[in-house]
Amino acid sequence: RRLNVRVNIELLSISNPVHKKDLAVRLTDDTDPFFLYNLVISEEDFQSLKSQQGLLVDFSAFPQKFIDLLHQCIQEQNKDIPRFMLQLVSSASVLDHTPVSLNVVETNPFKHLTHLSLKFLPGSDAEIKKFLASCLKRLKEDKITLEEKFRKTEEDLTRQLSYTQQSLSEKSRELDKLKNEWTSFSTALTNKHTQELTNEKERALQSQAQYQQQHEQQKKELENLHQKSIQQLQNRLAELEVINKDLTERRYKGDSTVRELKAKLSGIEDECQRAKQEVLSLRRENTTLDAECHEKEKLINQLQTRVAVLEQEIKDKDQLVNRTKEVLDATQEQKVILEESTEKKQSHIEKLETTIKSLSGELLKANEIIKKLQGDLKTLMSKLKLKNTVTIQQEKLLAEKEERLQKEQRELQDMGQSLRLKEQEVCKLQEQLETTIQKLEESKQLLKTNENVITWLNKQLNEVQMGKKLETSASAHGGVRTAISPHGMPDRPSFPSSGIGHPLSPLYAFQNFLEPAHHKNVSSQCPIQFNTQLSKMNPCSDVQTVTPANHPANKENGENLGLDSKYFKKKDDSIPLRGLSQNTLNAECLKPYLPTKAQPSPKAAVTPASAYFPG
Repeated sequence: RRLNVRVNIELLSISNPVHKKDLAVRLTDDTDPFFLYNLVISEEDFQSLKSQQGLLVDFSAFPQKFIDLLHQCIQEQNKDIPRFMLQLVSSASVLDHTPVSLNVVETNPFKHLTHLSLKFLPGSDAEIKKFLASCLKRLKEDKITLEEKFRKTEEDLTRQLSYTQQSLSEKSRELDKLKNEWTSFSTALTNKHTQELTNEKERALQSQAQYQQQHEQQKKELENLHQKSIQQLQNRLAELEVINKDLTERRYKGDSTVRELKAKLSGIEDECQRAKQEVLSLRRENTTLDAECHEKEKLINQLQTRVAVLEQEIKDKDQLVNRTKEVLDATQEQKVILEESTEKKQSHIEKLETTIKSLSGELLKANEIIKKLQGDLKTLMSKLKLKNTVTIQQEKLLAEKEERLQKEQRELQDMGQSLRLKEQEVCKLQEQLETTIQKLEESKQLLKTNENVITWLNKQLNEVQMGKKLETSASAHGGVRTAISPHGMPDRPSFPSSGIGHPLSPLYAFQNFLEPAHHKNVSSQCPIQFNTQLSKMNPCSDVQTVTPANHPANKENGENLGLDSKYFKKKDDSIPLRGLSQNTLNAECLKPYLPTKAQPSPKAAVTPASAYFPG
């Protein structure tokens, strides 16, 4: 059977009582916490393993080679016929507390080659408890970090809510001021017009009295004047009919503009929905980019550790080169001293030859002395030859070390270039993230502007609908009474049947419309799907608003006047104004999806691999 297994490789250094290193390998399963197999390899055990399986790698390079084999198995695991695979073979039919052997197998059409075979022991109860405790500790740390992030987001949301409430109160105050100014201006205009009408009536009465007094004296003149006044009145009547036609045309135009505005409003709603869909797609792209950045950071950390190891090796080799240079300098100084001593002896020989010529009688003694000196010279020459061979060997070693240093410097340069390329890729990814964030902000601004336009249109429609409803209610219902003032202006209608004695304002209708918004049924579902390699979470939250069924029936009583209920539903990006209940529900739903940044340990390298279990 096939199973996804997590392989944890750790290098342990023990200093008491003797400094030594051990390699600890652990096999675990993310789905089964009781699946635990351990293996500890010391340097002596590795030597026996090396001789048994014919390995060509030292103990220091063995962990990296083992990790490379695991990476090859990971790359080949999704293929139908993988080239490299991991086999976990047990003697028993079921994996139940029995020793198992982990084999790295390379497959080809001719034969299955086992590159490495390691025997693992099952974990005891104490080890399983220790492993489960470490897992629980890590989960608690993740929980604490998530709670801190949730608390910070909650504080930010409360601040935003208080700020929006303050701004809303200020706007409502400004609206009340504007309404008061408008009412005062309208009353002033009505008073002015009534005064003008009364003045004109008084003037007409005075002129009529004068005409009656002068009727007997100037009858013909009055008839002419009367005919002229009749013509003027007919002209005035024609003008008033023209004005009436213009007003009716304006009314029809206003109705057409209202219809156009309704069509535009529907188009703006469609654009809003499209913008929301674009925001959701951009958020998904942002999550994928965060995952890629996290992987790139892991690769950069691994490369940095490798560069630090290489720098340490270069320092050690520089120290060896300095020591060899010191040895060379000492040998050269000894060579110079020997050359000086040979020159002195040669001068001494010349002196002896002069003494031999001068003293022929002492030839025998001189010959014996010369033979002794020649023997000394031979020994010195043999010593010089040995030193020359030693210096030649040291020069060869120096040349080999210099070649190694050059190779390592080249490798360092290659690593630096690869690091620069990775940094450039990280910069590009950061730029892409910034562009996506800018796009998100632009889309949010568009949504805000659209909402402001919709609210303004709603106000305009509310005012128009209120005027129409007041006219229809005044004409249809018998309970509504209209009184004519002494100045000729009709009073505002009152509603005795609904218990409202004062004139109905649009603010009162708007408040009555918002009252059913308290009754809401909130149902949030957050399904989470876990994979063996990577866990993906798909949140979904449904917010339903319940509106009363008697919305169209109570329009005359002052209830639910204005727009339909769809303009007051809760949106995904909006903030509710009546408390923190909605925010807390949405935050609890989004709690499992807050990102957590994993910190890799410097000594351990964890690689998930797909293991193959025969039988």
